[in-house]
Amino acid sequence: MKERVAILLSSYNGEKYIAEQIDSLIKQTYPNIEIFVRDDGSSDNTLDILRKYESKKQITLLMGDNLGFIGSFFELLKYSPNADYYAWCDQDDVWVDNKIELAIDKLSTLDKTASALYFSDYDYYDSDMNFQKTKSYSKTPSFRNSLFDCTALGITVVFNKCLRDIIAENIPEHSCGHDWWAYLLCNAIGTVVHDPVSTVKYRQHSDAVSGSGISFVKFMLWRIKKFIVNDYFKNIRKQIKEFESLYNDRLSNDDLKLLKLFSSDKRSLKNVFKKVFYPARFRERFVDEVMLRFVFLFGLL
Repeated sequence: MKERVAILLSSYNGEKYIAEQIDSLIKQTYPNIEIFVRDDGSSDNTLDILRKYESKKQITLLMGDNLGFIGSFFELLKYSPNADYYAWCDQDDVWVDNKIELAIDKLSTLDKTASALYFSDYDYYDSDMNFQKTKSYSKTPSFRNSLFDCTALGITVVFNKCLRDIIAENIPEHSCGHDWWAYLLCNAIGTVVHDPVSTVKYRQHSDAVSGSGISFVKFMLWRIKKFIVNDYFKNIRKQIKEFESLYNDRLSNDDLKLLKLFSSDKRSLKNVFKKVFYPARFRERFVDEVMLRFVFLFGLL
């Protein structure tokens, strides 16, 4: 018997696309998959659609109060069944047929007693599922990168039971994303594997949470709203501080030193200088790296 994989899908008012997504999960070539869906308080016909799949025993359906997408995913993880591997899943994308098979082929070669996380590239599609472009990564995953960027987008992520158990033991109060928290934690204490193949058709539409894949002007406006108006840098700092409080004793000396530089409440010129002129890159894209250094300069992080 193949090792068991639990797919964790959080839904909220997803009546338009969720059936197409679930159908792509059912078609996976990997033979031992169970699909767990938590509805986060939908007010449209999402639950009616989900109950049809539940009646055919194709999914296990959980329902709860509206927690927001981050809280809903952590709730799913906390009450998920015993499995060998777990996969996050959004409600409005489409998975390629061998997505799970590709992930398990990589993860099964690693030590099962240590945390491990797999992620891949993905393709952008418009709301009518017309291909737009491929999102690929060139930088090697690192703890440094994970402090200020979630390279491992949740829709592509598969991780082992060891990482699941560590996350579930201490569900964070201040997280910028369920996927970001898992990526940060596994870079600190485990192994992160990037697969340079596209395993998800990432649907972009007006209701999408992320600003990725849209025009440059719209993307910059989305960034201004997210990072400045919504005080996102403050949320990143809260995530860093909580991470330090939970896992400082499990970090290497170098990683702990780096973490303390950005978790410290000390706002000295010396610390600003260290951040602005830190000798290694944090972000994958050069333009994002330059913007981050200005953030350091103005004391936002």
